[in-house]
Amino acid sequence: MRSFTFKLSPTRSQVVASDRLLWVQRELYNAALEERREAWRRGVRRSRVDQFKELTSAMAELPRLAEFGLQMSRGTLWRLDRAFAGFFRRVKAGQAPGFPRFQSRGRFDSVSWPEPVTRKLLSGSGRMGRLRITGIGGVKVRVHRPLAGEPRTLTVRRCAGAWWATIVCRAVPARLLEPTGRQVGVDRGVEVLAATSDGRLVTNPRHLIAAAARLTAAQQALSRTCRRPVSGRRRRARAEVARLHARVARQRKDTLHKLSRVLVNSYDLIALEDLRIPNMTRSAAGTAGLPGTNVAAKAGLNRSILDAGWGILANMIAYKAAEAGRRVALVDPRHTSASCSGCGHVHPEDRVTRGRWRCCACGLDVHADINAARNILHRAGSARDEAGQPAA
Repeated sequence: MRSFTFKLSPTRSQVVASDRLLWVQRELYNAALEERREAWRRGVRRSRVDQFKELTSAMAELPRLAEFGLQMSRGTLWRLDRAFAGFFRRVKAGQAPGFPRFQSRGRFDSVSWPEPVTRKLLSGSGRMGRLRITGIGGVKVRVHRPLAGEPRTLTVRRCAGAWWATIVCRAVPARLLEPTGRQVGVDRGVEVLAATSDGRLVTNPRHLIAAAARLTAAQQALSRTCRRPVSGRRRRARAEVARLHARVARQRKDTLHKLSRVLVNSYDLIALEDLRIPNMTRSAAGTAGLPGTNVAAKAGLNRSILDAGWGILANMIAYKAAEAGRRVALVDPRHTSASCSGCGHVHPEDRVTRGRWRCCACGLDVHADINAARNILHRAGSARDEAGQPAA
């Protein structure tokens, strides 16, 4: 399975129709959720199939549903069913349940077609094509790469005022790369985004900090607007904040895509730490009875870790490696930055500065992140020797 995301360029009338599409499907989602809640109070079970059966009669009574077709409404009911499935799964696992809630105008930003897409979705010449959407018409789409495999589902999403189409394809042919005979350990950090065991350092561009001044000005302008009732000035200010955050997210993904592609193309085995990022970025505020310490410093560290995108980078490496026939090994992260990669010596004085490692026992003098990357690669080799092959 592979997803392909394309940017849409709708006309003004198509934007109005798309906003109406989201409004109609949000009303359907909330109505279906209310129906399930009422059925539970009466002790009656309502499933997705039961609500599917009622769609035909509902569309006959409500022309606004029929305007955009049956498949889209089924996609909305599928979305509600997945929300309930996630709720019951979390309850069973003892996690925070997160009961499905009613969607407001600002939270419902996407619609899906869950049925297999049999018609040709993209057509046109050059890099511009057309995407046919029921009730909206042919929307211009920027085709920056061709589809591969068999198109199955389509999702149209509004993000910070822009419109995107995501097409999920199955049976995508693999693009195996020639073996290089090289292996690498990668240490992810804040100052240095990625350090490799063969001595390469990739500086973290810190996109969020680079946009901090503009984000601060936009958020201050938003804070000066009236909350209730929501004015046009507040909507514009909120849209500007969303636009800036979306731009930072695109910059971050672009950097990580390029880095992951270089790693996958260059090495047969890529070793990474198996980091628990949600635990690492947990707030240090504590509780009212037991408040935390160094809360501001920990919040800044959490922000830097999330801005670096460690988890996104690991996911990108994993799926690109699977497509290219490479291997990814996840190793235990404990003490990879506290032991010498040359002799295994552990002493606090070995870490001279944040970026320098000088072993008191063997004299190894190297960048601290490169030393950690070498330890990560050594652990991946140990796991391979024990299991016969590294973890994929």
